[in-house]
Amino acid sequence: MTSLPPSFPDGFLFGAATASYQIEGAVAEGGRGPSIWDTRAHTPGLIRDGDTGDVTDDHFHRFADDVAAMAEMGLTAYRFSMAWPRIQPTGSGPFSDEGFAFYHRLLDELEKHGIEPLATLYHWDLPQPLEDAGGWPNRETAYAFEAYARRTATEFKDRVTRWATLNEPWCSAFLGYSQGSHAPSRTEPVASLAAAHHLNLAHGLASRAIREVVPGASVSIVLNTHVPRPWDPSNPADVDASRRIDALANRIFMEPLVSGTYPADLVADTRELTDWSFVLDGDLEAVRGSIDVVGVNYYSSHVVRHNPALGLGDGADGHSPAPGTAWPGSEHVEFMRPFGPLTTMGWNQDASGFHAYLLRMHRDMGLPIIVTENGASFDDVVDPDGRVHDADRVRYLHDHFEAALMAIADGVDIRGYMVWSLMDNFEWSHGFSKRFGLLRVDFGDLSRRWKDSAYWYRETIRNRRPASVESAAALGTTPPATY
Repeated sequence: MTSLPPSFPDGFLFGAATASYQIEGAVAEGGRGPSIWDTRAHTPGLIRDGDTGDVTDDHFHRFADDVAAMAEMGLTAYRFSMAWPRIQPTGSGPFSDEGFAFYHRLLDELEKHGIEPLATLYHWDLPQPLEDAGGWPNRETAYAFEAYARRTATEFKDRVTRWATLNEPWCSAFLGYSQGSHAPSRTEPVASLAAAHHLNLAHGLASRAIREVVPGASVSIVLNTHVPRPWDPSNPADVDASRRIDALANRIFMEPLVSGTYPADLVADTRELTDWSFVLDGDLEAVRGSIDVVGVNYYSSHVVRHNPALGLGDGADGHSPAPGTAWPGSEHVEFMRPFGPLTTMGWNQDASGFHAYLLRMHRDMGLPIIVTENGASFDDVVDPDGRVHDADRVRYLHDHFEAALMAIADGVDIRGYMVWSLMDNFEWSHGFSKRFGLLRVDFGDLSRRWKDSAYWYRETIRNRRPASVESAAALGTTPPATY
């Protein structure tokens, strides 16, 4: 059995991650235009409890205090996304000086505290006018993204060197355009395949633009791929179900990056839906070899089986499969209830799946890795002592940090780890009902309160190795518990 290294390597990035629509608020300030998530959130019945991102954590106004909390926690990096409709309100028209100014102010605070920015250009908040023109199934959206990436990289070329183009393009394509559980709420399986391709193309074009503007930039994409395990490894039908999902959820994005091709089995699985004529000459050459680092997001593991009673495979709401919607090319595939204890998202806690995922990405991508998201949602309660004793989250993080250390011992080149999330936020279609944060947010007065997991993370960063689970509740109450 591989023994754990004594600590994470020197220079390892310890950080936290957020996304613009989930935390910023101020949706009608600073020249920001509407996004597809504004539209979805204001459509009755689509978001739990009618919640919206109109205010959420109000990070737009409270960012300085939030960055100060990051510094007190000891973070050396912060992964955040820039809101396309804040920077370019219509997605294809003029750029907003006010939008750029907000991110300059945020970068000022990060620089003051010595926290390295990891900027993501797109975390699902497509400007609504681009969706009105067809959205990601429309090839023109990829060209619009290239222009947005080039102008944004030019604006921040002296301030940001680590860029990610897209966050979880699988969610954008298949939850947004096939399942309809994410914005823009469409249920068009064929359109979702075109969207996936145009997201790949957009990434490739944007990567080239960033490098032209910022020589020496580190360019990545953030993938929520996983290792789909067959329910019965001895059953060829279950093994084939796993293959189908691997092609659709993983290799549709991984293979273009590595080899400049789409998986032949995926094309065969979907031939009754589309002839893939949306792929033009030169598209995949723009994608191949376009990243320096791969960002990996992981929350839970997945098990699938063949079920002849099903038509199209069951879809997913968030990162984990759940019944309800077709995936193109996934006929007769059933996602099974995950094993092990569950988070409040219904996702299982499986650090072994994380270790397997890291090994798989190392083997198949052959690139350095940054863990760009990992965390868990639980029903956090403020105790009479004013503390949030989130022991379940501490144990989840402890076990997953240890899995990352084990992967490093196995030869995986992991450069950083971003916990999801810095603070509780608008959790997409779940509204404010799910809490992932190291900081608890009271969505009444918007005050922030450190959870035990935040103190645990501070201790982990200080020692560059996972602090014990048992120590978390006794790690102290300084700085003040709220701000």
